[in-house]
Amino acid sequence: MIKSELIEILAHRRPFLHLKDAERIVDAILEEMAEALMRGDRIELRGFGAFSVRHRRAKSGRNPKTNTSIFIEEKWVPFFKAGREMQHRLNAPSNLDARETGPASKV
Repeated sequence: MIKSELIEILAHRRPFLHLKDAERIVDAILEEMAEALMRGDRIELRGFGAFSVRHRRAKSGRNPKTNTSIFIEEKWVPFFKAGREMQHRLNAPSNLDARETGPASKV
């Protein structure tokens, strides 16, 4: 699913909501989530999962194309951990069967 699909689904499920309003809502939520992660806060969506930021130390690596050694600087990376309810939903027998036959229908 991409952002535009999410906006369309939100507007479709809430007929009183115009497409532009749904877009503003999704943008506002994603912006606030990004700001929270930049502050180092943890974001928890019950039943879905948690987003956090993890620190990766500096290390040496290897360029696979040239096989030369390179230095990889330390960095902060986003991390997502699925919630228990989401894991159960993903691994439910009915969902496993649906994934084997092909992608689920949209909207």
